[in-house]
Amino acid sequence: MPTDTPNILNYLTSEDICKIKDFSKDKATPFLVINLKKISDKYDVLSDLLPYAKIYYAVKANSHKSIIKLLSEKGSCFDVASIYELDLLLGLGISSDRISFGNTIKKSSDIKYAYNKGIRLFVTDSFDDVAKLAENAPGARVVFRILFECEGADWPLSKKFGAHPDLLFSLILEANKKGLIPYGLSFHVGSQQRDVGQWDRAISQCKYLFDAVKAEGIQLKLINLGGGFPAHYLKSTHKIEVYTNEIDRRLHEDFGNALPEIMIEPGRSLVADAGVIVTEVVMVSKKSFLDQHDWLYLDCGIYNGLFEAMNELIKYPVFLELADCQTNIKEFIIAGPTCDSMDILYINNKYSLSAEIKDKDRIYILSTGAYTDIYSSVGFNGFPPLKAYILDED
Repeated sequence: MPTDTPNILNYLTSEDICKIKDFSKDKATPFLVINLKKISDKYDVLSDLLPYAKIYYAVKANSHKSIIKLLSEKGSCFDVASIYELDLLLGLGISSDRISFGNTIKKSSDIKYAYNKGIRLFVTDSFDDVAKLAENAPGARVVFRILFECEGADWPLSKKFGAHPDLLFSLILEANKKGLIPYGLSFHVGSQQRDVGQWDRAISQCKYLFDAVKAEGIQLKLINLGGGFPAHYLKSTHKIEVYTNEIDRRLHEDFGNALPEIMIEPGRSLVADAGVIVTEVVMVSKKSFLDQHDWLYLDCGIYNGLFEAMNELIKYPVFLELADCQTNIKEFIIAGPTCDSMDILYINNKYSLSAEIKDKDRIYILSTGAYTDIYSSVGFNGFPPLKAYILDED
């Protein structure tokens, strides 16, 4: 339970704090502020640490046009989960050869649409999907996703995506028979993965399948390492260098110097730390005179962009008025504004904030650049989606 208030200077510089406060003062809450420079810097660091890996930004993390344009200018490729994300990219002038269709769940009509738009790289994990790809995307390159349990991840992605290696072996043979090009393997170790060793396990499964299908005359050429690199939330993680060094070591142990093509699909790790949600205190209350903890209600909750706080899986850093230190603190239960009992952000993990907190005080929720405004509801209880602004842009 996070009883100690973290220091905001571990997340933002003094200059960042001044910029955000000045930028935010005349805007109605709640809203998200995005710092593009932080995204640019994160991209550069990842590129330097894994220079042989081609970056495919996971558009689902944050599809703000300014982010897409920035990453495009830096040479990034992109992974989409729908034809709607595809249309967004194409509309911004990004060529189809820089786009992969990474969702394993897709309609025949969507496969055909993407193929007709020039997409030639698809991910799959089922016989049904392989049949649809063969019919609607003839000759396409296909990447097969391995089922992974995602132990150690704050936001697991297991069960729904991927298939057991033995089933994938048969899928690869089937795709080859149907005229598709079995091109590679993919996996995802889980979002906000804390256990660096999970990449070791996944890469070893890739090596097994590479060798197994090679014996059948099929040479796979690519490994998609997925995402999973962490953002800077309340609980600390290893530095990105620890992850990339371990990945590099294991790749070379299993494949020697003749590495296959390597893709990575960062989303959270590129954009989360670049975002700050500015929200306002709606009310502070007790449920009884004997309650030890007050309830702090904000105008931003589960349905307004903080969906990943559901079940308290992602624990965001929370600060009052961007103060770098707070005295006379107490623990609060934090909840959102909607008329839904599920709209509670943190009840087990209580947050320490100033005991003097009151209505209309501004609360700043850090590391919220990923899976926030893009997750907010269209109009639950009539609340509008979370607005997003780019820092230093009009």
